[in-house]
Amino acid sequence: MLHIPRFVKLLEKYTNKPASEINLGELKQYLHDRVKSGIGYSSINISCSAFKLFFNKVLGYNCSDDVIVRPKRPKSLPHILSQDEILSITDQVRNLKHKTILLTTYSSGLRISETLNLRIADIDSGAMLIRVNHGKGNKDRLTILSHENLKMLRLYWKRYRPTDLLFLGPIEGKPMSTKTPQKVFLDARKKAGITDHVTIQYSAPNYYVP
Repeated sequence: MLHIPRFVKLLEKYTNKPASEINLGELKQYLHDRVKSGIGYSSINISCSAFKLFFNKVLGYNCSDDVIVRPKRPKSLPHILSQDEILSITDQVRNLKHKTILLTTYSSGLRISETLNLRIADIDSGAMLIRVNHGKGNKDRLTILSHENLKMLRLYWKRYRPTDLLFLGPIEGKPMSTKTPQKVFLDARKKAGITDHVTIQYSAPNYYVP
């Protein structure tokens, strides 16, 4: 329900004018100041609808969207796992392949799709770096390789002996699907007692795991 009179009274108090004398520039400034003051998105959005209805239907101003500009809905930031949380999750995973995928993803700040597309040649143990080919924005980049991650990658290689792609799926020459590590991550997160809403899609910011 739009409480038009209440919103109009707030506007009149702000401008110290009756609504019929308020020009569009003053209305835009009022909305701008409301956004800057930290008023919540929902309240601003409702007031925009109320003003649009009042000024257009009652006063006949024919305000366009350029005048009554609705703010963009803010995006909430995902919870970022701490180093201890990452290790507590990977400790719950017994399968070496899955454990290596999770540790590589988080310790190197990768997206799960980037991890699953890694090749042996992308692991630079000399410089302690991982090369990510065609990552976000289709750009290549380098990220850190921790000693703990390198140790696990070597154990993984000795057991599975990959020759090109590190994490092969059931189809020859194709990487593993993201579904399996996603399920493994959620199960491990639950066992670790981490209740924050976080998924494997949200990578940590290049934590160094000694």
